[in-house]
Amino acid sequence: MDATGRQAIVTAALGEGSVVTAGVRLPGGASRETWAIDALDAGGASHELILRLDSPGASPGAGIGLSGEAALMRAAAAGGVPVPRILSAGDGHVLMTRVAGETIPRKILRDEAFAAARPRLAGRCGEILAAIHRMPLSCLPQATPRPQAVPDDPLATWRDLLDLTGQPHPVFELGFRRLAASRPVSHRVTVVHGDFRNGNLVVGPDGVEAVLDWELAHAGDPLEDLGWLCVKAWRFGSPLPVGGFGEYAQLVESYEKASGHPVDPDALRWWETFGVLKWGVICIMQTMRHLSGGARSVELAAIGRRVCETEWDLLHLLQ
Repeated sequence: MDATGRQAIVTAALGEGSVVTAGVRLPGGASRETWAIDALDAGGASHELILRLDSPGASPGAGIGLSGEAALMRAAAAGGVPVPRILSAGDGHVLMTRVAGETIPRKILRDEAFAAARPRLAGRCGEILAAIHRMPLSCLPQATPRPQAVPDDPLATWRDLLDLTGQPHPVFELGFRRLAASRPVSHRVTVVHGDFRNGNLVVGPDGVEAVLDWELAHAGDPLEDLGWLCVKAWRFGSPLPVGGFGEYAQLVESYEKASGHPVDPDALRWWETFGVLKWGVICIMQTMRHLSGGARSVELAAIGRRVCETEWDLLHLLQ
């Protein structure tokens, strides 16, 4: 989208007479185009904003769409989940307030500015996930409000997506078979964020300031979110299993206290293993977007090298 289009979105949100004073496209975000925008309204008040746009050549199963994501974030805010404030959404965009803090995991895990916050992050994530899992299923786009809604089978969903790539990956096939044979019984169906991890959290010196990227939200087993947070890819070289900043016990104890529901450690490990497998399939899908010409991108191409890393991680977990 060009500058004229971005100005039109800001004007619709802030009113006539508003003007964009600066706009910088942010790096990262393989599935969305993201802009940091500074603007002044007609009264001269300044606004720091984030504009997210649909990217071309999106993969099948890319999520609930930006309008659905915006609606879900509004519901999350009402439920006490820290999220940016949504100003407008529609026609392939969402405009929101810019939350002060850091999203780059390596800085969060290493910079002195976050040293005091790091020991508390795993526990805080448990509290936030408990709040997400208390959200009514009716807030999901096209979701049934019935509390006994039956979610899609995640193994079948991601196996189908792997099949759509047309590529053979024996390690992933082994993972699907082993997980199908050891699937834990699911006792709850809740809103699942779907991508709750280090990298989608805005972190400040005092802790988590906002949860981003709700595009993969769906109804499912809440342990899916806990397992995904523990996937090795989100540790960024740290030995700590929860997002690279905490221990399993910190996450589990906090979540159990905030939610009132126990966490089965074997089920958590199953969902962590599923998360590694899911990430591997996502890596293939993102790379195929580049290779097929849907969205030519060095970043998407580079994600392809992560496939073999994920296969290695999966084999270790399957032991």
